[in-house]
Order: sequence, then structure tokens, then C-alpha cells
Amino acid sequence: MRWIAGGTGAGKSTLAIILARRHGAVVYRGDLAQHTWLPRCTPRQHPHFHAARDEPPGSLWDSRSPDEACGFAQRVVAETFAFEVEDLLAMPADRPVLVDWFGNLPSQLAPLLTRPDQAVFLLPTPEFRMAALRARRNVPVRSLVSWGSRAPESTLAKRLARDELWDAEVRRQAAVHGNTVITMDGGRPAGELADEVAARFRLGTAA
Repeated sequence: MRWIAGGTGAGKSTLAIILARRHGAVVYRGDLAQHTWLPRCTPRQHPHFHAARDEPPGSLWDSRSPDEACGFAQRVVAETFAFEVEDLLAMPADRPVLVDWFGNLPSQLAPLLTRPDQAVFLLPTPEFRMAALRARRNVPVRSLVSWGSRAPESTLAKRLARDELWDAEVRRQAAVHGNTVITMDGGRPAGELADEVAARFRLGTAA
């Protein structure tokens, strides 16, 4: 099991796809899997996730400050981490699994890793992230999630501030647990980055 996490718009999915193609791995996408968690959540055990499922796309940004949105996101991923682990335990063991999910924080993963380099955290520069979010505006569903349904420029500013707080927390936790953080600025070809991460992950070896 290898983990690709980090900030919004950092290229996590692109990296996971390249590695999967090169090394015959299976990609577990948390952004898709979370929809299967919805029927499994309960108000008592997952109060924040349960509340979020009934909110329309983008409403997270309408009613919360950046700090509140960051704290809410951390509480949601803490509540749903067990669902993710259940999913991963049920996957076949004959191929490496790449877990692609924004919501995995270093402190959550630490007990599951035998080596710190089984996880990498991609954090984008502001310019790299902005380009990614603007590209998402052309995809209706992703646009609602990223920009909200009203006052999109104001919503984006709030989201960017939330993402900076999230990134800072990822950096802090990664430093504590000795995980690799890679800054994404668009200056390196994706294939070159994939080579580096594959070496860190020891893909193609028994380890």
C-alpha cells in the first residue's frame, strides 16, 4: 500500500495514474470512494460527515470562514478514515495499491506505515493551485465544489485561504512523522516526478 496525499490541485491523481500504468498498480480514489461511505455513516458516529452529505455542493464555503472550513474538513476525514481502511483491506493483495486522497493526513497514516516513504504529500504553489482550480471551473460538478453556487470569486478566495491552512497542517504533521513533502510548481515533467516517487515507494520491488 502506498499513499499519495497533500493539498488541493497538486496533481495527486495525475501522478497516481502514471504510476499505475507503469507499475501495474490499482488506484483507490478517495474522492470517488467517499460516495460509497455516505450510506454507511450515522449521525452519532459521523456527525460532521452526516451533516455534510445533506449540504448542496459548494455550501461549505457559504457558511464557514476559512479556519472553520479547515477544521470541519479535518473532523470529516477523521470520522471517515475507518471507511477508507475497510475498503483497502477488502482489495486484492496481488497488485500494489496507490491511495489517492486529499483527506489523508500524516498523523492518520503513521500507524499504518512500515516506512515513512510509503506516503508522499504533494503541496502546490499558489500559482499551480490556481491554475488547477480554474481548470476545474469548466467541469460543472467540480466547479460547484470548488467555487460554490454564488459569489464565485469570493468563494474561491475563501477556499484558497482554507487550502493554505490545510497545507500548513500537512507540512507540520509530515515533519513530525518524517514523511516526504514535494512542492508542486509545474517546473518538472510529470514523468520525472513519477520516477522519483516510484523509487521512494520501491515500486517493482518486494518491499
